[in-house]
Amino acid sequence: MQNMLTIISNVFRGAASKNGARAVVSTRSYADFTPQATFDIKKCDVHRLEQGPPLQAVLTREQGLKYYRTMQTMRRMELKADQLYKQKIIRGFCHLYDGQEACAVGIEGGITANDHLITAYRAHGYTFTRGVSVREILAELTGRRGGVAKGKGGSMHMYTKNFYGGNGIVGAQVPLGAGLALACQYQGNNQVCVTLYGDGAANQGQVFESFNMAALWKLPCIFICENNQYGMGTSVERASASTEYYRRGDYIPGIRVDGMDVLCVREATQFAADHCRSGKGPILMELQTYRYHGHSMSDPGVSYRTRDEIQEVRSKSDPISLLKDRMISNNMASVEELKVIDVEIRKEIEDAAQFATSDPEPPLDELCDHIFSSEAPIEVRGTNPWMKLKSRS
Repeated sequence: MQNMLTIISNVFRGAASKNGARAVVSTRSYADFTPQATFDIKKCDVHRLEQGPPLQAVLTREQGLKYYRTMQTMRRMELKADQLYKQKIIRGFCHLYDGQEACAVGIEGGITANDHLITAYRAHGYTFTRGVSVREILAELTGRRGGVAKGKGGSMHMYTKNFYGGNGIVGAQVPLGAGLALACQYQGNNQVCVTLYGDGAANQGQVFESFNMAALWKLPCIFICENNQYGMGTSVERASASTEYYRRGDYIPGIRVDGMDVLCVREATQFAADHCRSGKGPILMELQTYRYHGHSMSDPGVSYRTRDEIQEVRSKSDPISLLKDRMISNNMASVEELKVIDVEIRKEIEDAAQFATSDPEPPLDELCDHIFSSEAPIEVRGTNPWMKLKSRS
């Protein structure tokens, strides 16, 4: 954001009119903008709690610009992944996250980089918010050496420090998240684990087994159900006898949150993290959100819902538009300033896509490397036809 105003001046100064004259757009100084504002946010529904998260959230200009840039980058990245998939450059499974950006950005705003996070196969957004570059994410999607998992993981298997995927088996990340929370408790480091799953996975038996153990042992685990209204091609009403996912923990406290509002998600996550850090055990959050694309790239997403429904959500509840409108209407940013950010993001995405389509694929002799992250490559008998086998007898 340094020299932003100079950039704005250079980009937008002098739009040519019909008679050839130039209209000069005045440049505003940072002092003209509101540095901080307080916003009313939607009240959360609560279960087994005397009170829930606050009804107001403070947003600084710096935070707002950061959230906007992050969500817009995620949106553009997913749209580029959609394009590359349709060009058959990305193959296999690919689950896009556009529409749900406020969930990932809000959660990150409510925890620290030292806290742990694990999610399901719709993982691109969290991979980015956990610190992986767009370049590495797109290269992973195209199976290139420069990918975050060296081109071997693809869409569903991305990892970085304190981020454990990206898991392809429905609901399997939930007991893993409980285990991570157990490690936090054992080590006494005051860290929490955010364990995410979808409304479809919410009906898995292992989810309830994890709830039980987490409650018994008072694990510092925030279980978060990203309820995007549809599990594959089935609406929540057709799949679940109870769609109040925040109550599913029964004996575990729960909150239901507007997952399209980044501030609402941030405040709720902060509330949940404080609950866990205080030794009260796990807490359950339901984020009511919406995915714009289908379940995966093989799903057009319009056979079980109408285009009008998707468009209505886009027009009324889009997380990026909501934040943008808040900032502009409260004089925290200008339209021109946000347009400059958009231009920068588009260039970043295009540069990343160029890398992801030109970087070489991993060589066959590295097929068995990286089985363990911290050790030298090992020989695994029978898994690599290019490896010379040795007798162990």
